[in-house]
Amino acid sequence: MITLGVNVDHVATIRQARKGTEPDPVTAAAICEMAGADCITVHLREDRRHIVDRDVEILSKTIQTRLNLEMACTKEIQDIALRLKPWSVCLVPEKRQEVTTEGGLNVKDNKKFMTDYISAFKNAGIIVSLFIDPDQDQIEASYEVKADFIEIHTGTYANAKTEEDILNTFKEIDDAAGFARKLGLRVNAGHGLNYVNVHRICTIKDLEELNVGHSIISRAIYVGLDRAVKDMKDILNSYNNAIFSSKNS
Repeated sequence: MITLGVNVDHVATIRQARKGTEPDPVTAAAICEMAGADCITVHLREDRRHIVDRDVEILSKTIQTRLNLEMACTKEIQDIALRLKPWSVCLVPEKRQEVTTEGGLNVKDNKKFMTDYISAFKNAGIIVSLFIDPDQDQIEASYEVKADFIEIHTGTYANAKTEEDILNTFKEIDDAAGFARKLGLRVNAGHGLNYVNVHRICTIKDLEELNVGHSIISRAIYVGLDRAVKDMKDILNSYNNAIFSSKNS
């Protein structure tokens, strides 16, 4: 069964365009939960370009499902996470000049640092996920540093233009998910997923959760946030129901 994590960062992006108070990502998170979201994801960036400390503070106290905090591997953000204790943290690479996260963590070449950094979360009972490309070496390294989850970066798949490239990048994700599960890692996926390209991703049996943000917030402009979340949830449930039916037929 694939569950849905909704990223509400871009509600905050609109708010920060005028440095005001609306729209409020905290309110958006509540609407998403009522519409069926299984998890709320926010990315507290070092430059606070969208989500700010206040948002995470309130969400940590009000979320009724699960709060997943995306974060760079810095001491400042680690201290915030350890104090607020979200359900999980997802460690991501972060560059100040990037528009959005451009790729996965290089766990392989930073295993000592990652092991020490992750251990603080594990000791605090916080689940740790690593945002990585669908690469076997990075998956093995994620296992070695004792991550609980990996989140496979689906951006290359989402940006593929030709059917050949789409199929090739999809196979990389499918193979990566299967390899990770064999090692005992739990597997999520996300980045660039929308109401069209998510269908193929939903057929990957080793995935637990998809994190979707930009496409849901974009659709909400036209149909409302409640409807946008329900539409994505309906897609996931159509595959979940098909799997359930096949197992019981």
